[in-house]
Amino acid sequence: MIINHKARHLALALASATALSSTAVFAQDEPRTFALVQINQQALFFNEMNRGAQEAADELGVELVIFNANNEAFQQNSAIETYITQGVDGIAVVAIDVNGIMPAVEQADAAGIPVVAIDAILPEGPQAAQIGVDNAQAGADLAAYIGENMESDELSVGVVGALNSYIQNVRRDGFVENRPEGVSVVNTVDGQNIQDVALNASENLLTANPGMNAIYGTGEPALMGAIAAVTSQGRQDDISIYGWDLTEQVIQGIDEGYVEAVVQQDPAEMGAEAIRALNTLADGDEVEGEISVPVTIVTQDNVDDFRSLFE
Repeated sequence: MIINHKARHLALALASATALSSTAVFAQDEPRTFALVQINQQALFFNEMNRGAQEAADELGVELVIFNANNEAFQQNSAIETYITQGVDGIAVVAIDVNGIMPAVEQADAAGIPVVAIDAILPEGPQAAQIGVDNAQAGADLAAYIGENMESDELSVGVVGALNSYIQNVRRDGFVENRPEGVSVVNTVDGQNIQDVALNASENLLTANPGMNAIYGTGEPALMGAIAAVTSQGRQDDISIYGWDLTEQVIQGIDEGYVEAVVQQDPAEMGAEAIRALNTLADGDEVEGEISVPVTIVTQDNVDDFRSLFE
């Protein structure tokens, strides 16, 4: 009986060890989960970013959850706090309020969860990487393109911006501070990164500045609003439009000749780079503090290269 009793305990111990081992293996095999805290799902730019992030997650065999803040900054903070509680393995954030998001970023870091920023540039903090483009330089490059291709001696430009967006203010300043001789800026109006608001702001800009002959939109909603205002007023023949981020309507404007040049980012690659960076960080390795994704200035000369994005 004693032998049987010992054998029984040994069998139970072995069974328990096997169960623990199986549990450990199962936990180890659980896929990592990364969260992408997004601004909205209206703009093609953000949808392309989501697509690139999802494709990278699929390639790496990790789970991706995407939160849509619907342009509400406080929703982003709440989402990050929720993801901290859930214990995700990493967070990528496209910040609406770059300063207001920092307490949540710091909370994630304190919980041992790496954070990377996409597009919107966060102030100095614990985030592991900043992923995006050199917005000031791209604005300057667009100004240089205008200087090289101006058909008249003078260009009077109205800017449709998003004054609540740090990054779009950088794009505006990069353009304004590097504008060539003969290019003046009459005013900047606030489209708030919302297409309908940008449309109204653009219409007011056109009405208040009858001598203006160009518009620069610092983001997709601003550019789309400017296009809608110009076409609704039938001003395609006397207003040239410049801006950021292609859409199907923007390509149509390029084809028709009144949209002259657009800075095209690669948001899908931004999203993919973010997930790759988070996966590297989750492995315990380091990533570059700044991960740069190139841009292209799209005109009638090279627009055909981008049509497939909208087919």
